[in-house]
Amino acid sequence: MKPLRAEGKSACGGSLVAFFLWGVLFGIFGCAPHAARPIVLSETPSSRARGPEELVVNLAQRARQLQSLRSLAKVYYWGTDGRGAFQEAVLVRRPDRLRLETLSPLGATLIVTADGNEVIGFHPREALFFRGRSSKENLLRYTQIPLELEEVTALLMGLPPVNLQSGWGAQGDSIYRDMGEGGRETIAFDPVLGVPVKWERSGRDGDIELSALFSDFFPTPAGPFPLKISLEAHPQEIRVEIHYQEPEVNVTLPFPLFVQERPGNARELPLESLGG
Repeated sequence: MKPLRAEGKSACGGSLVAFFLWGVLFGIFGCAPHAARPIVLSETPSSRARGPEELVVNLAQRARQLQSLRSLAKVYYWGTDGRGAFQEAVLVRRPDRLRLETLSPLGATLIVTADGNEVIGFHPREALFFRGRSSKENLLRYTQIPLELEEVTALLMGLPPVNLQSGWGAQGDSIYRDMGEGGRETIAFDPVLGVPVKWERSGRDGDIELSALFSDFFPTPAGPFPLKISLEAHPQEIRVEIHYQEPEVNVTLPFPLFVQERPGNARELPLESLGG
């Protein structure tokens, strides 16, 4: 994630997200929420070590429990091209519906929607409407994070973006799986809550390529949910921190929220023309 305008960058450069006018924001979210505070959950550590099968089953159950998200968030971005902080509206409907909007008191700066068919970025101030097929490459142009759409939606809901197939081993409160091309994925769990707190994906050379930290958990009807998610793309030297404010989990989000039609005054361009 990245602010729309970084120092020395065009408004059409790679960035993460955006939103409509404040009036529309209040229409979707009801009212501006206060920052949620993590609550210490009254659970006691297990006296036995969890095996890989149990941890994988628990993670699969958690993935089934977390299906949609609506939240405001404060997003912090660090990269080789600068740093920034901005307010974000996040709408997720797993597995492949995403809407990310940057808030501005003066109105919209960018609206990004993605589904299984296309990725769209609308820049209202410039009246530019970028459309492209749904792919990791096109999503990367706005998020700066090299993940597939279903991986991004999982990550934003506090889930490690992994395929829960067989082949996991365990070491302490962590599980790991060797990937087909020589890399490895590792997930660390909180020994008290039993929820994932760290995910790493390394390449065939053993160097970490992507990692995420999940922290500041608070209780929801669907289980503990992280108020803070930190993501790092190591080769690109990019780091993003997302601080959710009273996230609403498993709310009903109609499909039209994830669809954008080109306004009549906007010029449409292929998303690939953004480069990157």
